[in-house]
Amino acid sequence: MKVLVAVKRVVDYNVKVRVKADNSGVDLANVKMSMNPFCEIAVEEAVRLKEKGVASEIVVVTIGPSAAQEQLRTALALGADRAILVEHAEELNALAVAKLLKAVVDKEQPQLVILGKQAIDSDNNQTGQMLAALSGYAQGTFASKVEVAGDKVNVTREVDDGLQTVGLALPAIVTTDLRLNEPRYASLPNIMKAKKKPLESFTPEALGVSVSSTNKTLKVEAPAVRSAGIKVKSVAELVEKLKNEAKVI
Repeated sequence: MKVLVAVKRVVDYNVKVRVKADNSGVDLANVKMSMNPFCEIAVEEAVRLKEKGVASEIVVVTIGPSAAQEQLRTALALGADRAILVEHAEELNALAVAKLLKAVVDKEQPQLVILGKQAIDSDNNQTGQMLAALSGYAQGTFASKVEVAGDKVNVTREVDDGLQTVGLALPAIVTTDLRLNEPRYASLPNIMKAKKKPLESFTPEALGVSVSSTNKTLKVEAPAVRSAGIKVKSVAELVEKLKNEAKVI
């Protein structure tokens, strides 16, 4: 079974994000970039499926600038077999990303596609669902457990009331949640081996996909600084401050 894993290059989660002076976007100059944490979970799950003998090949794909090869090589070091870069330097919305991934899915014909449920930069949680709609594949979102049995995959997903298990006929799309697994670290020998693994590069034009968007970012602002909290001596004082100062009641 071929597994396709989509990953995204984002600002490292340990970095404090800065907004550009003109409020046109996030300042990425000299900022550490890493693989999206949810995407690391997706790669780990694919590698575990291969270790169980379920998956025969893992293909990892990303959409971004040429520098995104670094994140692809990381995925290769973690256990992926080959990588695909759809090179595009500008920011894309979720629908454009889904269309590009659909083109890759059509080309590769994987039986299972695994994505992180969301990226920590845009936080949209849309791409996996849009890809499923475009491809017509069954989908299981917010997966906390994935089990492949024959031509089906059972996905246990986290919902408001607890856990729900859905059975999906392959081919299918799964988006990963935090509790699905604990990603491993790449060993030095595997990092060296990853440099020799195949990495293809395409453009959106070569895939026959238009990535033009009708959305435009007008302004990006940092969140407002929270004011310090205070202690109150009684319930009556709390109610008075909520009513007259915070004006929430």
